[in-house]
Amino acid sequence: MAVAPPRVLTVAGSDSGGGAGIQADLKTMLALGAHGMSVVCAVTAQNSLGVQGYWELPPEAVEAQLESVLSDIGAQAVKTGMLASTALVETVAARLSEYPAPLVVDPVGVSKHGDPLLARDAVDAVRHKLLPVATVVTPNLWEVELLTGVKVESERDLLRAAEAVREFGSEWVLIKGGHLSGRPVDLLYDGTETYEYAAPRHDNRHTHGTGCTLASAIATRLAFGDTMPEAVGAAKEYVTGAIEAGFPLGVGIGPVDHGWRLRAR
Repeated sequence: MAVAPPRVLTVAGSDSGGGAGIQADLKTMLALGAHGMSVVCAVTAQNSLGVQGYWELPPEAVEAQLESVLSDIGAQAVKTGMLASTALVETVAARLSEYPAPLVVDPVGVSKHGDPLLARDAVDAVRHKLLPVATVVTPNLWEVELLTGVKVESERDLLRAAEAVREFGSEWVLIKGGHLSGRPVDLLYDGTETYEYAAPRHDNRHTHGTGCTLASAIATRLAFGDTMPEAVGAAKEYVTGAIEAGFPLGVGIGPVDHGWRLRAR
């Protein structure tokens, strides 16, 4: 009888264009060898040009999905993405605070196109309900400023940003520095040790879904038993290749290629 692969759960929003959100998460999990499962928190109308609208699910629907998956199938790691509202952040944080698996929090605030995906009044709930139960939180530079007020303008500011985010209680913080000029370097911090992850910068505008993909890759590698530094290193390598292979869809920003390793054979 076949043995089930590691199970990873994404709790996030749906991307109708398939490049980010739950769709990107599940593709990443499959590409890295895990069995992906999903709790849908919101549905977006989204394409290569942006997000035309989104609709939250009722908290009881999200809670029921969480209970259904975790009480029967279980998960060896969980990743959160777009949670949209205070009620959903609180619902998800309450359930996952009781669950003994690594939790990767991608504190999604806006889409790649700049469209808001988190209600302004939900930011405090992310800070004080979700981040304290996170194993690792993976903000980009805009999300760092939203959460802490710290503006990162150069690589020298990454540690200060990580310290500010970690004050909310997560075990680890990964500050994504891809939007800085120069080399794209990310900084991982646990309150004592720092780890830097640099990569080549690829001249490709089709980068939709990078944040979702990185967080899901980290969760997947944690489910396989990697340490946090190992998981981040493997995830960084995977997402860098996906960015290099990103392809055009529609007339706007296309997605990273989650299947780049398959196509490279």
